[in-house]
Amino acid sequence: MSDTPPPLAGLTVIDASTLFAGPFAARLLGDYGAEVIKVEAPAGDPVRGFGHAQNDVSLLWKVLGRNKKSVVLDLRESAGAESFLRLVRRADALIENFRPGTLERWGLGPEVLAEANPRLVLARVTTFGQDGPYARRPGFGTLAEAMSGLAAMSGEPDGPPALPSFPLGDAVAGLHAALAVLIGLRARDTNGTGQVADVAIAETLIGTLGAQLTVYEHLGVKPERIGNRSHNSAPRNVYRCADGRWVAVSASALSIAERIVRLVGRPELVAEPWFATGSGRAAHREVLDDAVRSWIATRKRDEVVTAFEKAQAAVAPIYEVDDVLNDPQFRARGLTVEVPDAELGTVRMPGLPFRLSATPGRIDWAGPRVGEHTEEFTGETEA
Repeated sequence: MSDTPPPLAGLTVIDASTLFAGPFAARLLGDYGAEVIKVEAPAGDPVRGFGHAQNDVSLLWKVLGRNKKSVVLDLRESAGAESFLRLVRRADALIENFRPGTLERWGLGPEVLAEANPRLVLARVTTFGQDGPYARRPGFGTLAEAMSGLAAMSGEPDGPPALPSFPLGDAVAGLHAALAVLIGLRARDTNGTGQVADVAIAETLIGTLGAQLTVYEHLGVKPERIGNRSHNSAPRNVYRCADGRWVAVSASALSIAERIVRLVGRPELVAEPWFATGSGRAAHREVLDDAVRSWIATRKRDEVVTAFEKAQAAVAPIYEVDDVLNDPQFRARGLTVEVPDAELGTVRMPGLPFRLSATPGRIDWAGPRVGEHTEEFTGETEA
């Protein structure tokens, strides 16, 4: 472990959010040195009951709660609210995802928080944002995935809209919330005051989907469901090999597309006028898909991957989780780390999401017990 202080050392972030988007943002900040105080209700964050468990301990929590200190406070009670304000006075940022109006109802709205700490950056993460006709609706990332257009454009052409099988909307919003906190802190360094960052899961996801709104406004074109294919280039799909295993192929760059069609025995396609642009190839995806599919279908996966790599064309095997853990590239870069834990001894989990050369982050502990650090911050021991 490096002796260099991580880049966010000295910053204190209160994570008063639950489930995924807000806690993911706080985890990212904690990975790079921020002190993260996880404020939980007496029952704990509901995410502690999600996913697979070992010895009745959620492994998802162990990953999502890493580097955090758990403090139990009932914000609905005056004593809990007062303790919370004491934490706010020493904090740099607060992340919360209560339904709009909830903090205000508890007497902890933005004005109260700013009075307690004018330099506080408050990130408010909700499905639809703090205002507008849907603001007070209950909502989760799934609703954002549905209403952003993502589900409508996902899935097979003759099938129903498809939702992602993991909290994609929350993850995207969490990344944006972490960025919003850092931008707010940078602005505070300039002007001396904090501010509120209103992060709507639906809006962050819509922005991530690219130009679909612009295309519709200008051209009246809606994205169609095309399965694993791409609207921007071809070939791009998953293909079944002779041994029943799968590979993914992508040809976003013209040079890669040329290498692929030559490899699969269709070099004449390069001379087609439409082949020179990504949109032209996408419009002829059936021709390109058929060529690639028929070639791959007669070969085992290892043979396919070897041939593509020799041709310097882009291919990847479709991995399951055990394949990920055993892949030599991931192992060489230390994809996973063994983290000490008071409940389970150690927990193996994904390491830092990116590596900084001069000021690396670090993972010091896995998600703590409910209220494990309450006494450290309030002087009270929670049962």
